[in-house]
Amino acid sequence: MQSLESLRPGGASRRFRATLTSAVACVLAASGLAACGSDGPGGRGGDTLEVWVYQDGSTRLQEELVEQFNETSDIDINLTQIPGENYQERMRTAMGSPNAPDIFFNWGGGSISDFVAEDMLVDLTDVLADDPEFGGAFIPAILDAGAVDGRHYGVPMRGVQPVILFWNRTLFEEAGVEAPQDWDDFRSLVGTFADRDITPVALGGADTWTELMWLEYLLDRFGGAEVFDAIRNGDPAAWGDPAVLTAAQEIASLVDDGAFGNNFRSVAYTNDGVSTFFAQGGAAMHLMGSWEFANQLANQPEFAADDLAWAPFPAIADGAGDPASLVGNPTNYWSVNADVEGERLDAAIEFLKLHGGEDYARSLVANGDIPTTTGAEALLDEAPEPEYARFQYDMVENAPSFTLSWDQALPARQATPMLDAIEQLFGGQLSPEEFVAAMQEL
Repeated sequence: MQSLESLRPGGASRRFRATLTSAVACVLAASGLAACGSDGPGGRGGDTLEVWVYQDGSTRLQEELVEQFNETSDIDINLTQIPGENYQERMRTAMGSPNAPDIFFNWGGGSISDFVAEDMLVDLTDVLADDPEFGGAFIPAILDAGAVDGRHYGVPMRGVQPVILFWNRTLFEEAGVEAPQDWDDFRSLVGTFADRDITPVALGGADTWTELMWLEYLLDRFGGAEVFDAIRNGDPAAWGDPAVLTAAQEIASLVDDGAFGNNFRSVAYTNDGVSTFFAQGGAAMHLMGSWEFANQLANQPEFAADDLAWAPFPAIADGAGDPASLVGNPTNYWSVNADVEGERLDAAIEFLKLHGGEDYARSLVANGDIPTTTGAEALLDEAPEPEYARFQYDMVENAPSFTLSWDQALPARQATPMLDAIEQLFGGQLSPEEFVAAMQEL
């Protein structure tokens, strides 16, 4: 959930989601697709596959796998790495045009549902079913999490991605405090670090999806996973659940109490700004997807080795939600453009199959990720931080629910105004009551 603005390995940005409408309109309106671009799957010849990936600290794994594939394949892969702040916009604008990628990184589910509706993607369901070794390589719940209407249009290509509360071990030791066990502990920590002139929580508010994570967990803890399940399933009354207002009120209180500092709206995650601020001791905690460990390992290795610690999102006393429940993105997926056919499609499928093998699982583990393949538990001792690997694995294995990031679970026509409203809630332009009213209008 990124994802799938999105521009995390896990989310989707409000301004970038809006481009999908124009991209699809271009496809439907153009009698010849040249109006939308000049090159694409149908015009590149038969010896190359264009693959687009979201560029971040984990991209080197895709580089290595492409190099391995190209050593033995008659059809080479050309890997294009697209910076996070541009990924969604370029992908959604390109899809359906001659500039479209043959294979592309996404967040599954709602992030590709509009493409599925326009028959732009290869249905991989029968491919997975006809090859038990391939189809059975992935944890079923994670494979299914990327499906649309029960059909598979994507194959897992990275690790599991729960959202985790990271914290700075040194700052906590200096303050004489420990990781929060419940929400009261967390609120106490906010005061403790604010009194020490340390930003309690790093937040890249320039990317709205980082704010969304807080609302997702608070609603889950106050109301239980069932509240968002009802929202996702189209219940028009679900946004009016009392837990939605309670969660929004808690957000407003955190902002007012300085939990995120005074400048969080001008700091982004996609340029590594907020992660660097956290790693340099500017903030005590950081709520982020599990990929944060891999990013810190790549960009701030000393901090990752010496100071980076982690904990589940705190339990909320008297909340209806199970404190073991998770939010985030089960993983990321590769999808194949429906224009890819014949030998090129065969080659694309062979590339996807590499992601179900043990060699790729080992590379994920070495990167600090938890593979989505069955039997991955046996590899966890090989992780750079086995304790973190087992923490993640146990979280996912024991979670009674794993809510997909809202901006990926909902269709674009709902996700875009939702992200707008969340941005305004954090910025104080909407009160909690006004936020609930805006959500009910969706």
